[in-house]
Amino acid sequence: MDADKHLLIDGSNVLHAWPELRALLKRDRAAARSRLTERAGALHDAEHLRVSLVFDGRGPEVVVERPTGSASFAVVYSPSGLTADDVIEQMVGQARAPDRCLVATDDRAERQTIEAMGAAGLSAADLAAWMDRAEQRQQSRLAERRRANEKDWRRPPS
Repeated sequence: MDADKHLLIDGSNVLHAWPELRALLKRDRAAARSRLTERAGALHDAEHLRVSLVFDGRGPEVVVERPTGSASFAVVYSPSGLTADDVIEQMVGQARAPDRCLVATDDRAERQTIEAMGAAGLSAADLAAWMDRAEQRQQSRLAERRRANEKDWRRPPS
């Protein structure tokens, strides 16, 4: 809907905030990250937002992955000397329009910091509900498309 909006997701915070991801995280960190990335991708596609998932990293520099190949969807890992929160704050601080940034985190200090910079905060629970709605819309559109295709296939040739 709004390609000018930038949703930044505090990945580790959300992984620990959502019960289903927290349980998966205990067994398989990569699978938990992958599931969050998949859900964020659905939101990206349904809402036409720029989305950045930001995780704490371990390397010497920031790592940016583009799992879908889209320039507007990124998974970002902080360098070892910075936290994901630091990277999010830098991204908001460097944004041309910080008021177009929305940061999903349950970290109160992080929310206060980004809100002081002009961005808006979103709780992990509100993010989950938004993703649920986006996924439902996508499923509905897919079902409509399937019905239309079935109707077209059943039509006798001209």
